[in-house]
Amino acid sequence: MTTQPSGTPDTPALTSVRSVVWERRKAALRRFWRSYRQQRAGVIGLAGLLVIVVLSLAAPLITDESGLDVTQATGDRLEPPSFSFPLGTDETGRSVLLLTLWGARISLLVGVTATLLAMGIGTLVGIAAGHFGGWFTGLLMRVTDWFIVLPRLVLAIALAAVLGPSLTTIVVAIGVTSWPGTARLIRAQTLAVEARPYLERAKALGAGHWHQMTRHVLPNVMPLVLASTTLEVASAVLAEATLSFLGLGDPSRVSWGSMLSRANSSGAVTFGAWWYLLTPGLAILVVVLCFTLCGRALEAVFNPRLRGR
Repeated sequence: MTTQPSGTPDTPALTSVRSVVWERRKAALRRFWRSYRQQRAGVIGLAGLLVIVVLSLAAPLITDESGLDVTQATGDRLEPPSFSFPLGTDETGRSVLLLTLWGARISLLVGVTATLLAMGIGTLVGIAAGHFGGWFTGLLMRVTDWFIVLPRLVLAIALAAVLGPSLTTIVVAIGVTSWPGTARLIRAQTLAVEARPYLERAKALGAGHWHQMTRHVLPNVMPLVLASTTLEVASAVLAEATLSFLGLGDPSRVSWGSMLSRANSSGAVTFGAWWYLLTPGLAILVVVLCFTLCGRALEAVFNPRLRGR
């Protein structure tokens, strides 16, 4: 009779446990997708986002990046839409369609990155404030209140002006000023989770703070974080467009906000070049709408009280 050496894990049993865990996760994803498909607005928003993301990622494949160089522009100044330039040209003769596709890459990159930074800070502060309590929670909440009281856009403009115009500056400025609302939301959910019996049982069994926060609190607040992240990306895209419009973005990169800024400074309104203003403005509107629809659908899926609305 062969005995297994002591200290060696039971490989078949471990594999069986992992397979059960993966099956549960797959079943949860299937239930989530069934619930999400019932939200028609969310499905429309998701389809729109997929189209925009695919077009932005495929921009180097379907367009020539050299067209972004003002010295290689082939069109006339503020040329109206035509067969050669379906969305017209800018003040230097570059294709507005080309600028819009490449601008989507920067706008989405900044929006998503800044949102992830804001969600990371807000989740960390919210869970810590809801879990520990005492003077530490009071300190975190006072800092959060201080950021809430300050005008978000003004603070972002001040940070961007001090750090200098660049993509990193915009990401930091938006992320550092966007986390307080998330922190408040996550703290409230953390307090609700902390009152549940299984967490009390974990404390009685000797679970440490890290184990409680990562194994019990964080998984229960992640649906709320996901829904908030989707909604926050829309605000981050708008904030990026605002900062770039004010000239605080990277001047060497094309984004929808910088397109609006150049259209305004080149007198597109005076010349009647509506295509130069309308295209990036509609792009921002569509992206914000799609993220908002997805965020509202996620809220309805994760909150049973909203599913019937």
